[in-house]
Amino acid sequence: MNVINGFGMDTITLAGSLEAKLAAMKDAGFSQVMLMARDLVSHPGGVPAAVQAVNDSGLRPTGFQVLRDFEGLSGHLHHYKVDMARAMLEMCAATGSKVLLACSSTSRHATDNLDDIARDLRKLAMMAIPLGIKVAYEGLSWGRHINEFTTAWDVICRADCPNLGIGLDSFHIFAAKTSLDAIEDLDPSKIFLVQLSDFMWHETPTFEERMTTARTFRVFPGEGVHSAELADLVLRLDRIGYRGDYSFEVFNDDYQQLPLATVAERARVSATWLSEDVLHRPAPLPAWTRRG
Repeated sequence: MNVINGFGMDTITLAGSLEAKLAAMKDAGFSQVMLMARDLVSHPGGVPAAVQAVNDSGLRPTGFQVLRDFEGLSGHLHHYKVDMARAMLEMCAATGSKVLLACSSTSRHATDNLDDIARDLRKLAMMAIPLGIKVAYEGLSWGRHINEFTTAWDVICRADCPNLGIGLDSFHIFAAKTSLDAIEDLDPSKIFLVQLSDFMWHETPTFEERMTTARTFRVFPGEGVHSAELADLVLRLDRIGYRGDYSFEVFNDDYQQLPLATVAERARVSATWLSEDVLHRPAPLPAWTRRG
């Protein structure tokens, strides 16, 4: 099986044990995996056994997710979230992941002051520096104050920290109907993660519908009704110079009931479409054709 360069899968897409998920991804030709905290804490052997499974798989961690509702809080809530962030960063480092994903807050207790939000994100990024971790901040399409990547980028620029960058998720961009023209405003060196998925309807007018769709019925790129927009997004990122990772974050209740190999094959088809038909990257040569 040829290695699919530049593309990976999220463990959330597959059912079964962590070891089985990793094996299915590798068998489908992927070389990287996006990990979730629950992969570690729910492993029967505990966090050390989960870390060992990742190491043994040979898959490179794309990143580690997800820190929620961190920014914009005060008092005891802020101190509590700082403790949670430390624990998340430690697990992220243990897996060898170089990127921690943090999502914009949905808490009604969080301030709407963008400078305060930037201050907290700067603090998070500074906590990550000794561990060699970058923080990718993502605007959830149902975030209380930040629900588009344009506003997320604003606070990242305000924070002005070298290891704080943006995480882009195609679902949230399309759900919020954010103009793709704003991609041109991004610094490609500060795009730390791009997660891709599609869905089966054009409109998600309410936060509730966005949450339900995002958590139960995303599909792989090329399978939904936003294929043209998704191809446009990837091409725009390529044109501004983004050369980082793409990961398929596909929450889908149906896929959770299918054999792992079946779902991983659908992901492989999607990655091949994006790589060869959209980005026109050359397919990797079979191992036997490569010179030593």
